[in-house]
Amino acid sequence: MPDIDAAARGLYIDGSWRPSQSGRQIDVVDPSTGVVLAAVPDATIDDAQACIDAAAASAPAWRATPPRKRSEVLRRCFELMVERSEMLATLISMENGKALRDARGEVAYAAEFFRWNAEEAVRITGEFGIAPSGTNRIIVDYQPIGICLMITPWNFPAAMATRKIAPALAAGCTVILKPASETPLTAYALAAIYEEAGVPKGVVNVLTTTNPGSMTAHVLADPRVRKLSFTGSTGVGKQLLAEAAKHVISCSMELGGNAPFVVFDDADLDAALNGAMIAKMRNAGEACTAANRFYVQSGIYEAFAEGLTRRMAALNVGPGINAETDCGPMITRKAVEKISRLVDDSKAKGARVLCGGETPSGSGFFYPPTVLADVPVNSEMMSEEIFGPVAPLYRFQDEEEAVARANDTEYGLAAYVYTRDLARGLRVSSAIEAGMIALNRGLVSDPAAPFGGVKQSGLGREGGQHHGIAEFMEAKYIATSF
Repeated sequence: MPDIDAAARGLYIDGSWRPSQSGRQIDVVDPSTGVVLAAVPDATIDDAQACIDAAAASAPAWRATPPRKRSEVLRRCFELMVERSEMLATLISMENGKALRDARGEVAYAAEFFRWNAEEAVRITGEFGIAPSGTNRIIVDYQPIGICLMITPWNFPAAMATRKIAPALAAGCTVILKPASETPLTAYALAAIYEEAGVPKGVVNVLTTTNPGSMTAHVLADPRVRKLSFTGSTGVGKQLLAEAAKHVISCSMELGGNAPFVVFDDADLDAALNGAMIAKMRNAGEACTAANRFYVQSGIYEAFAEGLTRRMAALNVGPGINAETDCGPMITRKAVEKISRLVDDSKAKGARVLCGGETPSGSGFFYPPTVLADVPVNSEMMSEEIFGPVAPLYRFQDEEEAVARANDTEYGLAAYVYTRDLARGLRVSSAIEAGMIALNRGLVSDPAAPFGGVKQSGLGREGGQHHGIAEFMEAKYIATSF
């Protein structure tokens, strides 16, 4: 079992663990039981200022650290995460509620960002060329952007942090991380791993707060802070963009989703069902990439609905920490209430419940795996992210209709397409307005691929061969004659 007291020992600022200057604490609740697991410090503006000062003081030395040395530190972070993977997965299950199997998958995914960026750190190159006029040479140097403020959500407390921290450190930046107050223990446990791996003091700083608005405004107002990287809801993202605009801060935003899952008549039914279970039930549906709308062509609709219902109804619901659990609790009681509201709205408008659909009684924040058939297009869940284990099915007739319905949303993060016709699959993938398409796959995320969306789903990319690290660098052009 993880040492919760060690994970909750204090704010991590300038390489040391310290209490908040407020003296207040934030309770961390186990979603499976509603019982308080631990308490972490509730940071003040002065604590945030200490983070800025620490990040600024450590920046020159970290920036000047040879890329190979930075690479070795990141590689050691990866190795330690792998060594401590069971501890980290158990901690995630306890504070987040996700099934232990999913938590183990998250830790493996999160660690990969350190391995990938350890390799990218030594591949940062510049450019050299001749100006078209022939009068001078063009030199382009890529330099670290500066101090980065990172704000991460509760649904992937390890992966959302490492996906940002690893490329920032590889680029030579220093970091202030504000994890979600619902799941801070993982972020603090990881901070201890970074320290053990050799990340110098002040390069990574972690603080938790119940006053994120004022704290973010204070941090972004400091001219030494040059980057904001946020993963969370589109509504909060818009507020942060407005705040960052006051100081012309570079922003990366991974925001909300409303992913369509499109199944054509010629799809491999078993493959589509396997993919649907991954795309819908990874982290019990509490993922921005989760399939939110299932569009199934008429010829395969009934068979797909029957197969999905059978699989969803067979899932074992229970505490995430239990090895046999397939679907853990939602993060809070409020999250359950939102899911219940969306399901009740669809039922009231004529949707048929094939399984689930009712909030259970008892302790913990549980909602059962649910399949809804013939969901009306005016249902609220058509336009609102469900963020839970609910699969709404919609029937379509032809390719044109499928693309139109898939694109009928303000979001554009991920989409899923199943068909045996490769030409159709590529054609539809090109037509769907999303930053990521999984063609005949239920999983789209990969550290080696650029992660991000279009429209209201965000700005910039994380991960990928060069996209992720480029978000934390500035191009400097030098004109010279010789």
